Amino acid sequence: MTTFKPTSTHWGHYRVNTRNGVLSEVLANSADSNPSPIAQSLLDSHHSGCRVPAPHIRASYLKAPHRNSGSLRGAEPFVQVPWDEALDIASDALLRTIDSHGNEAIYGGSYGWSSAGRFHHAQSQLKRFLNQIGGCTYSVQNYSFATAQVILPRIIGMDATAIMLQAPTIEDICTHCKLMVCFGGISMKNTQINQGGIANHSAEDDLKKVKNAGVDLVLVSPVRNDVAGFMDAQWMAVRPNADAALMLALAHTLYTENLYDKDFISRYTSGFEKFAPYLTGATDGVAKDAQWASQLCDINAEAIVTLARRMAAEPCLLSISWSLQRTEHGDQPYWLITVLGAMLGNIGLPGQGVGYGYGCIHNFGFIDRHRPPFKFGELPQGKNPVSTYIPVARVADMLLNPGTQFQFNGEALEYPDIKLVYWCGGNPFHHHQDLNRLRQAFSKPDTIIVNEPFWTATARQADIVFPSTIPLEREDFACGTADLVASPMHQALAPYAQSRDDYAIFSGMAERMGIGEQFTENRTPEQWVRQLWQTSIDRAREVNVTLPSFEAFWESDLFELNRDEIEPVEFAFERFRMDPEGEPLDTPSGKIEIFSVPIDSFQLHNCAGHPKWFDKTEFLGSPRAQEYPLALNSNQPVTRLHSQYDFGRTSLRGKRNQREVVLFNPTDAKARNINEGDAVRIFNDRGATLASASITDAVRTGVIVLPTGAWYDPQDPGASNSLDVHGNPNVLTRDAGSSELAQGTSAHSTLVQAERYTQPLPPVKVFEQPPTITRDVGQAAK
Repeated sequence: MTTFKPTSTHWGHYRVNTRNGVLSEVLANSADSNPSPIAQSLLDSHHSGCRVPAPHIRASYLKAPHRNSGSLRGAEPFVQVPWDEALDIASDALLRTIDSHGNEAIYGGSYGWSSAGRFHHAQSQLKRFLNQIGGCTYSVQNYSFATAQVILPRIIGMDATAIMLQAPTIEDICTHCKLMVCFGGISMKNTQINQGGIANHSAEDDLKKVKNAGVDLVLVSPVRNDVAGFMDAQWMAVRPNADAALMLALAHTLYTENLYDKDFISRYTSGFEKFAPYLTGATDGVAKDAQWASQLCDINAEAIVTLARRMAAEPCLLSISWSLQRTEHGDQPYWLITVLGAMLGNIGLPGQGVGYGYGCIHNFGFIDRHRPPFKFGELPQGKNPVSTYIPVARVADMLLNPGTQFQFNGEALEYPDIKLVYWCGGNPFHHHQDLNRLRQAFSKPDTIIVNEPFWTATARQADIVFPSTIPLEREDFACGTADLVASPMHQALAPYAQSRDDYAIFSGMAERMGIGEQFTENRTPEQWVRQLWQTSIDRAREVNVTLPSFEAFWESDLFELNRDEIEPVEFAFERFRMDPEGEPLDTPSGKIEIFSVPIDSFQLHNCAGHPKWFDKTEFLGSPRAQEYPLALNSNQPVTRLHSQYDFGRTSLRGKRNQREVVLFNPTDAKARNINEGDAVRIFNDRGATLASASITDAVRTGVIVLPTGAWYDPQDPGASNSLDVHGNPNVLTRDAGSSELAQGTSAHSTLVQAERYTQPLPPVKVFEQPPTITRDVGQAAK
């Protein structure tokens, strides 16, 4: 008899089957109209080359933990050690760091999507443990939309995630909108994902409804495929990083042709009178008109004026993807699209206004107004006694420059001196920029500890590696962001080799550090899962929503909340529009801040009191483009979530000659004598990588597209600036803050050059076990 067990991932809920202890089948839940193929990579979960089979310690660190060289990380072999010894050495390193330098010298570096589960959530497990031993330096923001997380609260008084979840619904768009102008697009590949899981991938069906309702779509992007082909979008192939110039020109046309909503500007915004003189050129002698913008964004001036007039004439929804704020001065497009929405006067109207981050994950746009009115249970993390923090994308700066002051969101902060890094549930050698610089940064701490199921580049750069389980090897439950469905996560596989779950790993160290009972509260993982479900029941009951008993829930494949028990939400902008005095925004003026007095007072050199154009360091047309004339678009992959399961079959099918595929415009390929399928070397002064060329007119000239997520695989792990052989774009990307205000990543502000690679292709080794050595008896660490 075949018995399928339910599980959940960030790309959907599934049922899995095993045969002889091996995963044999992965089926989407029956409610999913368009399931993601990423799930088939789960079949490779026990990949013998990629799984960490037992605790490992870097050879020289094991020999002398107190006197080792971090410069050997990633280059020298590991030694497999017993669990007790590894836990003893890791606990001793933590205690030694605390005793000698204080808890501020520990960086709790868990960042990433990790498990969809509520209990076996790596970041929660790590932070609970570190908080209970005295705390650690921590990070704020995320890599996805860090700049939006800073600028949006400043100008509209709302948390970025909260406003992204209040994007106009498909029903409202179909009923009330006639024109969508999408800056950065609505990429179908991104809608495969929803944090915590997703019951139904409805995005494709929803967009077809929008098309059938007669809504026209204009795509502003260097890549035509950033909107599904069936939408028949008008493509405005903007030069990368020039969206702010285009937005200014649209605003200029609305203003000078008297097409803007003066009543809305007067009643609902603050500071337009200080922005308008900049727009017209009264303050600097440069009118931000269509002719000016066309020189920057490479779009015909007449087309810009025509679009502005159409936006004013038809019910219009503006959308903006995360990619636009992952740039140098990335706060400016998000500020300017808010100004455009205000000038059109349709913010707060159903199906119109601005959709921030629209479609960047599935439920940022493709959900209705029914949302869980309570929070599902989560592992308590406790309070961090350490107040020191950094913006998450500044981790390399912190490790390389301890004691250096920097600006962030109006404050002067100082980087701490980190002696120990503990990473659990994430892969910075995927999501960080300038990986050769990050390798230098990772050589600085005394100790790096990583909990990781797979031999990622981050694990290979560690001193101590604990093999952790994957979700299929433990029990949990999941519920996606703003999703009405919860899923049991049954254990389907035995833990791989000597793997243990994070809870067991931290429990072992907590016991050694004298806080074992405090950390576990004398609960097993199964008892914790039950407790978190009971917490969910209690919270739901407070808002008159009924959840089943744990036993009933556990026997189901999925549980969907009763919509009749949930009131549809009214969006914040709708309430504000109806009653701006009674429902003011949480800004100093209570209105949309076109001019921000606080930001102006910070006197930053790359973010002013109102949105404006700033010249770019890496920009087509800049001096740097003479040497590196291609703009690199390092977008999200189709075949995986970030770097997760890069070794899996779905991801591997998307590669060619074992490398990631890079897209070239035919003109750029011809100029370099590059043909379809050629191996190419992409390079700049930060690094170089190999990829396989594909030629398409879906990419504008001067742009190449190389997705993120290929596991970092330096040809010579001991070299400081080795060629990456696998196609990881982050050996090329720029590691600098988006602005002094936001300090988010600016990965999409990167220039490169490319050439055919005519040498024999080096092997891809990252899906093989790293070098290990054995040791003689009695060679344990002293």
